[in-house]
Order: sequence, then C-alpha cells, then structure tokens
Amino acid sequence: MSKYTEDVKELLELIGGKENISAVSHCMTRMRFVLVDEKKADTKGIEKLRSVKGTFTQAGQYQVIIGNDVSTFYNEFTAWAGVEGVSKEAAKQAAKTNQSWIQRLMSNLGEIFAPIIPALICGGLVLGFRNVIDSIAFFENGTKTLVDISQFWAGVDSFLWLIGEAVFWLLPVGIVWSITKKMGTTQILGIVLGLTLVSSQLLNGFDVASTPEDQIPVWDFGFAKVQMIGYQGQVIAAMLAGFVLVYLEKFFRKITPAVVSMIVVPFCSLVPAVFIAHMVVGPIGWTIGNAIADVVYAGLTSDFRFVFAGIFGLLYAPVVMTGLHHMTNAIDSQLIASTPTQTTILWPMIALSNIAQGSAVLAMSVLQKKNERAQQVNVPACISCYLGVTEPALFGVNLKYGFPLVCGMIGSACAAVISVGFGVQALSIGVGGLPGILSIVPRYYLIFAIAMLTAIVIPFVLTFVVGKAKLSKADLYGDETEANEAKANEAVEAEPEETTAALTDLKAGLTGKVIPITEVPDEVFSQCVMGNGVAIEPESDTVVAPGDAIVGVVMADTGHACGLVFANGVELLIHVGIDTVDMGGDGFELLVEQGQEVKEGQPLIRFDQEKIRKAGHPSVTVFIVTDEGEAGHVEYLSGMEAVAGETPIIRFS
Repeated sequence: MSKYTEDVKELLELIGGKENISAVSHCMTRMRFVLVDEKKADTKGIEKLRSVKGTFTQAGQYQVIIGNDVSTFYNEFTAWAGVEGVSKEAAKQAAKTNQSWIQRLMSNLGEIFAPIIPALICGGLVLGFRNVIDSIAFFENGTKTLVDISQFWAGVDSFLWLIGEAVFWLLPVGIVWSITKKMGTTQILGIVLGLTLVSSQLLNGFDVASTPEDQIPVWDFGFAKVQMIGYQGQVIAAMLAGFVLVYLEKFFRKITPAVVSMIVVPFCSLVPAVFIAHMVVGPIGWTIGNAIADVVYAGLTSDFRFVFAGIFGLLYAPVVMTGLHHMTNAIDSQLIASTPTQTTILWPMIALSNIAQGSAVLAMSVLQKKNERAQQVNVPACISCYLGVTEPALFGVNLKYGFPLVCGMIGSACAAVISVGFGVQALSIGVGGLPGILSIVPRYYLIFAIAMLTAIVIPFVLTFVVGKAKLSKADLYGDETEANEAKANEAVEAEPEETTAALTDLKAGLTGKVIPITEVPDEVFSQCVMGNGVAIEPESDTVVAPGDAIVGVVMADTGHACGLVFANGVELLIHVGIDTVDMGGDGFELLVEQGQEVKEGQPLIRFDQEKIRKAGHPSVTVFIVTDEGEAGHVEYLSGMEAVAGETPIIRFS
C-alpha cells in the first residue's frame, strides 16, 4: 500500500468524485483543482484528512494544502482517480470559467491598489502624526498646540506635508503607474500621464468647488474651450486615463514595425492619451467619482446613518474575503477629494472592523493557549489584524471556526454605529486597526476610542463564551497523540546526522529587503499554514543555500522552489515568487537536484525577475520553516536589507 493511499481515496470522494474534476495540477505545496461544482466539495471533511493542512479557494481554483510531499501525493491521486493532470497554465485558464465578471473585476482592482497600499499606510501615519502636533491643544491650559509653541515642530509639521501631498494629492500618478505595471506596458509613460493630471499648471482639484466658474483657467482652442482642472486625489478619473493609455500603447505596438517602434509607439500612445484624459475620460471620471462619493456621504449623514453603519460594519469582513473591499479605497479617496471637510466617515468603520476581527482571534488565542499548533496561526494573525491586515485572521482562524467571524462582525457593527452616530471623521486612509486612531480628526479621538473599546470587548467576550461551549478538546488542546506519532515516524524515517557544530542561524538566500511573512500576498504563506518564516523582496537573481543542508525536495519541472533539510532536523521551503508555478519553468533554472548536499552560499535557483514581472506575478521569495526539528526556539528576523549568504534571517536558540 502506498503512503497516501487512504487519504487519496477519501479525498477523491470528498472532492465530489472524478466527474467533479475539470482539471488538476499542483505546485510546491498544494493540489490545485478546478471543480465543476465547488459546492460538492466537503471542505470540513477534507481538512480532517491527516495529509491535509488546509484548503482555500483563489482565482477559481480549489486548493488543497499538502506540503513538501505534494508531488508524491499528486501522483498517487491522479493514478487512483484515473484523471490526467494538466499544466499549471491550463488549470489557470480553466479556473477562469469559475469566476464571475465581478470576481475578475475585483481581482484586477485589487492588483491595481495592492502596490499603492504601502504608500497610503505611510502617508496616513505621517498625517496622523501631524494631527497630533498641529491640531491637539496640549499646552497652556488647552489653548495651544505643539506647533504653536515650538518653531522646530512647526518646521517638522510643514516639512512632513511633502509626504502627505505626494501620497494623497498626487495619488493619480501612483494609480496610472500601477495600471501600466499590471498590464505590462511602459511604466514611465504611465507616470508621465499621471503627472499631467496633477500638474501645477492646473487648478488644484481640491480648490475647484470654491473657485467661481469664470475664474477657472481654460485651454482655448478657438472652436472649443477646456477647463484646466487638476485631478488631485481623484481615483476613477485616473483609472480611466490609465486604461486609455494602456490600450493605445498595445494597439500601436501591434501595428507598428519594430524598426520605428521606439519612436512611434510612445508618441502615438502618450499624446492622444493626455488629450483624451483631460477632455473626455477625466471629466467623466470626475462626475462618476463625485456621484459615488455623494451617495455614500448622504448615506453616512442621513437620518438612516445608523442603519447604514450597522450594515457596513456587519458585512465589511465578509466583503474582505471576496476582494470587493478594494473598492472602498477608491470611495474613501473620493470622499476626501470631494467633501468640503476633505475627510471620510467611511475609513473609521474599516479600522474598527479590523480591530473587531482581531479581538475575536485574541479570544481564540486565550481559549487555545495550550494548543501549540493553533497558536502558531492565532498569534501572528491577531497582531496583523490589530495593525490593519485582516486576511490572516479571517482565513486562518475566524472563517475556519465560523463563530469567531460572526462575533467579530457583531462587534464591528456596534462600533460602526457609535462611530457614524457621532460623525467620526478621518483625514486619511491606509492606517487601519489600532493605529487607525492617528488618522482621525483630533476632536473625535475620545469617541473613536470608545468605539475601539467596543470593537475589542464585544467580539472578545462573545467569542470566548461561544468558544467555551463549542470548541472540542482537540480544538482547545491540540491532538497530542497525532503529533507524537508524527514525530516518532519522522525519527524512524530519517535519523539526524551528527554535526560538528550547532546550527545557530540561517543566512539570507537572496540580497534584498527582508519582510515579515504576514506581508506576503498569498494566503497560505501569510497565514503560516505551512509554517512560520520570512520573505525577501529580491535585488539579486540567484537563491543561495542559507546553510549547509541536503536538498529534500525540488520542483524539477518548474524550477521555482526547493526544500532543504539541515543537520538539526529543520526543514526549509524556498519558494521564488507568488503563483510562479503558472510560468511552467520559463525564467527559472534549478541548479541542484533532490538528495544533493549543498554548502552555505551555494547557488540553488537562478531566476529572471523581468519575466516574473511580465507574467504578472510578485517576485517576493519566501523562506518557510516547515519543520522546526530539534531547533528549540526559532526567531524570525525582518525589516532590514539583507546580503545573500551573509545576513542572518532565521535564528535558533
């Protein structure tokens, strides 16, 4: 009998049988199914299988997380089921048939905003700090701010507006750049088009409402006049302009001979795009954006605002799971751009929803304090949620058990009613969770703090009470029997080799910025389903061994990932890029083979970042500890610039 025979048989039955499988493939860690009817898949039953570490659906694919041994499992599954595996690209194309047009739209919208979010967060923190020093009267009996009494802080306040202006007023530049980046066209042309939308030659978009019609400057073409209006802070107008440029460039690139392409394509793409942006799609986008903002603002300030707030607070977390929440970034930006106060009432509710879901996870962490496996997900998920990133908490904890999600939704609704009921306003977006208070207009700090307390207490208490009644002993304490059996099996299968020196750390496998695993744009990695670790945004193109090891597993057909086993039993998964399995090996060169001994600093994988970018995938590379072996305490280091083969990123003690 093969190693996974029983699990393979059960998975086939639980997935809905052979007739429910349209396509199946695998990557380094997961089986990827395209199902005829996803409702036939028994997710709870599948997740109980001994070989399965979790499931989730993404981009129309039902993904079953197996781990490093997925290739063996895949071979046994396809042989038993009598189905033929397909290429990753074929599976990806088949999966698109399972996505509705709204899912495809939201997916694209999310990919446009994702690269901009770090700037929004940074800008929001800057504006929040400026709030503290120039708007709160801490001094002289509550009559003066820090800026009023200190020339130094007045200078700092003025200087920091450079960042605030760049992020929020010049937002169209980032949006158009991101669209060209996603669509694979010339990014510098996108930047130039974005700059023409916010040029200093134009009337600032924030000043249009207060400027008399006859004082707005115009371009006079003799037969027509066009108002010289800037699109500072405008989202929809910038998006429309960006797509005009993209499709013009693709059209001219297709019809222009290569010998003159360098001259003709940029000129024929950019110049018409600028004209169309200012004369056609800009005004249309301005009108649409303002209309959306007006409707939302009316709902948030009407006599029915409590109902609106309650519904929004209740449903925001489920909306995040669909990807539709990316639309709120556009609405928030539009509210700031078009309302008289240049604030948004929407963003405070989003920050409160982050806190509420984090509080539900906090309660689960308290309930499962003796369940070591659950805590590996609970603790980082709770921290990231309180800092404004909810996906690890939603997918890794709350949705898994169900009731924590509902308890968080109830707490979010209550907090949202308080926030909107008292008209709490935010000056910026991007800073969610507990730090979200920094974006709030100072006079609402106290009310928002009360709403935050509500978002903490109600979900925590509800989750704790319900969890006490619903959670089994296995949920609360973990299944120690299975864990002990697994360790015993591992000890039998592979006895650790003697080492001459204790392994104290693993070095960076790449040169680049080291980031926490929770910031990786992939649910399986960011939720630590496979294990904890770090990621590197690469500046070099060759992955090297972080220490002396044996190559445990490789993706020979695609070359984008491999696994290492170290002398202390630690197993490390190295995965270059996100969803790069879809590239079928194009742009990757695997330099080692399974079973090979490698030395620290030895090249493992060489890759082409430009090909990864053009394929539409992030090149961020993850280093996941899938088994801690005999390492004891493991510390994951991030936030620094690393040099391949030199900078420690994982430390053992």
